[in-house]
Parts: sequence; structure tokens; C-alpha cells
Amino acid sequence: MKAAVLHQVGDAALDIRDDVSTTAVGAGKVRIRIRATGVCHSDLSAMTGTIPVAVPAVLGHEGAGEIIEVGPGVTGLAEGDHVVVCWSPQCGACKDCVNGQPQLCMAYMLNAFSDAHFAMGTTPVFGMAGAGTFAEELIVLEQGAIKIDKDVPLDVASLLGCGVMTGVGAAINAAKVEPGSTVVVIGCGGVGISVIQGARAAGAAVIVAVDMVEQKLDWARQFGATHAVTPSDLPQAQRELTGGAGFDFGFEVVGRSETIKAAYDATRRGGTTVVVGVGRADDMVELSSFDLFYNEKNLRGSYYGSANIQRDFPRLIALWRAGRLDLDGMITRRLGLEDVNDAFDVMKAGEAIRQVITFD
Repeated sequence: MKAAVLHQVGDAALDIRDDVSTTAVGAGKVRIRIRATGVCHSDLSAMTGTIPVAVPAVLGHEGAGEIIEVGPGVTGLAEGDHVVVCWSPQCGACKDCVNGQPQLCMAYMLNAFSDAHFAMGTTPVFGMAGAGTFAEELIVLEQGAIKIDKDVPLDVASLLGCGVMTGVGAAINAAKVEPGSTVVVIGCGGVGISVIQGARAAGAAVIVAVDMVEQKLDWARQFGATHAVTPSDLPQAQRELTGGAGFDFGFEVVGRSETIKAAYDATRRGGTTVVVGVGRADDMVELSSFDLFYNEKNLRGSYYGSANIQRDFPRLIALWRAGRLDLDGMITRRLGLEDVNDAFDVMKAGEAIRQVITFD
């Protein structure tokens, strides 16, 4: 089958091949025919080494399709079911799952680095984050395939697997944005746009989008930002909209120490700053010890939108059905996997919110 392979971390482009196969479907696993996959900035981060990945690897972690084979012991899925691929499956039984933090479940994380469910001839090939949606078919654990209704378009559904869940979840689950509150979002790519939509759905009164790219600020206005400014204009917006006090909720959706500090500084005393962007492990954030004490701000991360996927995927679909979450408008569609490297170029240029590659 056709797939896009990363041979070495640091490679500038993926190798588009037609000689990749999957392994046999083992116990507790399913085979999915991928119909649509989102192209996410995290795929680029895997190529650069910001996000660890075992190589060689089929990249892609945001997809949807239909079940074409189930392995022994699978009870919750059947052939023909439509599913969203979840790159961070949740077991439902570990301490984190039971205590209400299923997004931190590590029960299956090692599987992503130990189970090479693709092959090129005799060479084992891993799937990014245990997925590998830049392929016509893949194998995942049953817990990594979340069933959806068949009337949900699969290109729309594919976005739920990462970007939309991460962004909307950061606003609703991690920050718990309140009605009437003020919000600032730094970074307005696909995930930042999803944070904005999540804040709007939660009832925020003021949503300020911050980005250096004018196109992204236009997107932010389209998807619910009440104001859109460049970083240099943020202090003035803060004075005008909050009297200088700062915003109730600040979101960093870039993954850089400078923007994390900027989001923290723009958050009011007693407010909450949420780090959504994935940064490098050696990029350190410097904060004042006195400020941490005196201003009593909440600084926290949000991993995968702090999601309970069994609850939140259906909730996102319900918001989409109600017209309160615009997923269709986020998609730039590209046909054929051979476009994936071009899709990266478009993403880096800031010319698309979220590209979705479809498989005929």
C-alpha cells in the first residue's frame, strides 16, 4: 500500500512509497482503512526531533476511517464501523483513568515505540505515536479507535483525533473557561483556532487572538476571536480590554519559552495560563519566584486537551452538529498522499489552517 515514511529524524521530506504493508492483526487490535488524515504541525515536530519518534516511521496521527478487520478479543468494534484514530489510548482502569485524568494514561504508550505494525519488506516500520495515518491502512489497539456515527464526514472526523481535541479541550477541560470571561490566545494555527472555538463555546466574552501572520489573524476573527492583534500590539489591547489587569485565561499554542512567558505575563493575578504548544525539552522558561508567589497565577500544561476521549469525541461531534464548532471551515482538502510534503510547505508558510488528505 501507499504510505509516507520518515527514515531518519532530521530528514527534510517524507519518502512516499507504495511498498509498505501492515503486520497481522493481533489480539486486541483492529485494522483501519484510512479515509482521511489531518496534516498536523506535530508531524513536522516528529521530523525535527521535538517530539520523539521511533524510526523508520509512518507519520500521521490524526485520521479517520473504517474498520476492515478485528483481531481476537475485540468486543467493542466490528467490521464496517467508522472510527477516529486516537494516538493516546486510555485503558480506563489505571490510577490516572480512575482518578479522572485519563489523558495521562500511560498503559499503551510504550506500545508506540515497541510495536512496529508496518513493514517495508523485512524492515519493521513504526507508526507515529502508535498510529501512522499517512498510510492507506493501519493497525491500532482497540482502545485507539473511537467509534462514531456513519453520517459524520470522515474528513471532518479526522480533525477530532488531535488538533481540535487538543485546542477545544484546553479551553473547556484544562482551563475551564467561564461565561463572560476574558481570554488571550497566542498562536493561531489549527490548534490555536480550536482553542478560540472552545473558548467561544464556553461563553467567553472577550477572545484576543495573537499572531505574527496576518492570514492567521483573519482566520481567528472568522472562528470567533473578538479581537486579533500582533504581539507588539498585545500590551495596548490588554490595557484597553482589561484596564491593564490582564486576561482571565491565557493560552500559549506555539511551544516556545518566549511565548509561554508572554501568555503568563498577559494573564491577570489569580488567572490561569495554559501551555498547549509542544516545545523542545531543552527550552527552559524563566519565571520570577516572587511573581509566582505574589500573583497567585495558575500555570499548567494541557496534554491532548486534558481529554476523556470516550466522553469528549462525542461531545465535539455534538457541538459540530449544533453549529457551535465549525470543523468544515477549518479544512483545506488535498487529494492523494503524494501531496503530503507540499502540505508541509503550505503549513510552514501559514497558508492553511488544517489540511486533510483523503484516500479514495
